[in-house]
Amino acid sequence: MSIIQSSKKLLNDTIIKEISDAVGSLEYGEVNIKVHNNKIIQIEMTQRRRFDDVWKLEEGGGI
Repeated sequence: MSIIQSSKKLLNDTIIKEISDAVGSLEYGEVNIKVHNNKIIQIEMTQRRRFDDVWKLEEGGGI
């Protein structure tokens, strides 16, 4: 394997790990992957926190 192929594999493995970590860290949310010229250039995470079970409005709870 050439140095270029080796670095591409290392970069691909790193990107795959970043995506996996992003997905694994979310309970609710989104992971968006931006691609430019057939290359992943950015990974964005949007995390959501849900409070449905904590605040029962019908029982007088809430803010």
